[in-house]
Amino acid sequence: MDVNSLAILYWYYRRQRRRKRLWLNPIVQRRSTVGAFTTLMQQLRNDPQIFFNYFRMTIPTFDNLLKKVEKDLKKRDTNMRKSIRPEEKLAICIRYLASGCSFMELHYTYRVGVSTINSIIVEVTNVIWNNLHQEFMKLPDTKYEWEQIADAFNTKANFPHCIGAVDGKHIRLKKSNQSGSMYINYKNFFSIVLLAVVDSNYRFIYISVGSYGKECDSSIFKECTFWKRLNDGSLDLPEARPLSTGLESRVPFVIVGDEGFGLHYNLLRPYGGTHLDKNKRIFNYRLTRARRYVECAFGILANKWRIFHRPLFPRKHQYSYLDS
Repeated sequence: MDVNSLAILYWYYRRQRRRKRLWLNPIVQRRSTVGAFTTLMQQLRNDPQIFFNYFRMTIPTFDNLLKKVEKDLKKRDTNMRKSIRPEEKLAICIRYLASGCSFMELHYTYRVGVSTINSIIVEVTNVIWNNLHQEFMKLPDTKYEWEQIADAFNTKANFPHCIGAVDGKHIRLKKSNQSGSMYINYKNFFSIVLLAVVDSNYRFIYISVGSYGKECDSSIFKECTFWKRLNDGSLDLPEARPLSTGLESRVPFVIVGDEGFGLHYNLLRPYGGTHLDKNKRIFNYRLTRARRYVECAFGILANKWRIFHRPLFPRKHQYSYLDS
């Protein structure tokens, strides 16, 4: 048999294989009839408690979020197939974040392809961030707003002139073959760092995510835009003033952090050492009361969105740095 005959047989073999391929997996073909969104969503809406247990949010919150992102998630139907509805996309994404389940589990539950689920997670999270972060995680831009945060810290933590608590959280990732040792942190696992500034209501007012796990919180904080704006005065912080009436010394408004941060005019950390006098121990106690809000905020975040309880499986472009 000559070379031409072998080439013809190979072409015929490849053609037969292509004919046997299915446009959709049989499991995915029945999404509109037996998929979880079709069979389960209405039953969940009938019971608010079960709906909250499933999505980790209430029905009004889900519907309000859907209104804000529906326009950007809606796609046009084609002659080949119908697009996935924005509500179904949002349900898949919220379920993934709330439960921490795998793409394969969502594939069998919602009857959507694994690669499609991957694209949906990226699309929905990007739309949520782009549409909502200016509304729900806005950095205060007036002196009055900073003073409100300081008054709340003074009332709840008994620490005056505090405009936020800063700390970092390591987000565990599954190590890829092409990544280097910069992502291995001091706890000897693969991660990126989520640095956050939090107010006394456990609300994030600033985040910086994507730094190497090997870096310390202090070096990350000094490279972020919040620190740069803090130094150049563009945050519009209130002017230094006495802690109470009758005192003459003026005290600036400050961020509080742990021992890993360096002391600065607008950044306080606890006194180091063990043999401290009474005043220093009281100061450390008060500062810890204020600083615990950022640690509690990380705990609330991880318990609310249980995806943070397991290593994430990052895509190639998910190591990008986000500072906002």
